Amino acid sequence: MERKLIIAANWKMNKGPAETVEFIEAFLPGAEELSEKCDIVIAPPYVSIPAAAALLADSVVALSSQNVSDQDAGAFTGEVSTCMLNEVGARYVILGHSERRSIYGESDQFINAKVRKALAAGIRPIFCIGETLEERESGKLEEVLRTQVSGGLADLTVEHMADVVVAYEPVWAIG
Repeated sequence: MERKLIIAANWKMNKGPAETVEFIEAFLPGAEELSEKCDIVIAPPYVSIPAAAALLADSVVALSSQNVSDQDAGAFTGEVSTCMLNEVGARYVILGHSERRSIYGESDQFINAKVRKALAAGIRPIFCIGETLEERESGKLEEVLRTQVSGGLADLTVEHMADVVVAYEPVWAIG
C-alpha cells in the first residue's frame, strides 16, 4: 500500500484564535496546489481549534489536535476526549511527541492507550518517535526507536496500522 506524504504543522503553544484565523486565511489559497503532492495537517492549540475548524471544514487542510486523553469523560482537568475532537472535526491527533514524553512523563504504554482510543474514535494518530542527541551519539538510535514503536504501537493490527502516521522527529532537531 502506497502512502501519501503528510506535512503536519504543530503550532504547540503559539497562535491564539485571532492569529489562527489570520494565518489560515492567508495559507488556504496556496494549500490546494500543495495538496496535490501531500496531505496537509494543522495542529493549533486547543483554544484555537474552533476557529481553525470553522475555516478548514471544507478545505484540503485537515485539523489535528496536539494531544488527547485516554479517557472518554470525567474529572480529568485539562484533558480533551476523542468525542470532543470528533465534534469539532479533528481528523488527526499528535501522540508520543518528545515534549509529552520528557516534560509530562508519558510512557510508551500510556501513549499506546491514547493511540488505541484515537483509532477507536476514527481519528488518525500521528505517532511521534525520536531520539535525543545523547542517545544518537552513544549508538542507541535503533534501540530507542524500536522501544518507542514496540511499546507505543503494541498489539495493533495491520488494519489499525493503515491509519497510523509515524513521524520521525529527532529530539535534537526540534526547533
